[in-house]
Amino acid sequence: MATTEERLRKLVDDNLEIEGRTPGTPLNEGRNIADAGVPSPDIVAFWKLVNEEFGVDISAEQFSELLTPSDLIAHLDSA
Repeated sequence: MATTEERLRKLVDDNLEIEGRTPGTPLNEGRNIADAGVPSPDIVAFWKLVNEEFGVDISAEQFSELLTPSDLIAHLDSA
């Protein structure tokens, strides 16, 4: 079974364009996706995909505090 990081990386690869990152490469776990040039509507769509993929119900407010891969992975692994 794929790890949380692998599943998250696949979602990023399939749905987001991050400045300076080639799909398939490891995520920069400390880089905030909003600071990496991802527009707000794409972040909202990504939030919905994360909830669906991982079967969680992260609120929009809470998700706005989880915009680095390391924070999001830690949250998902603790759920």
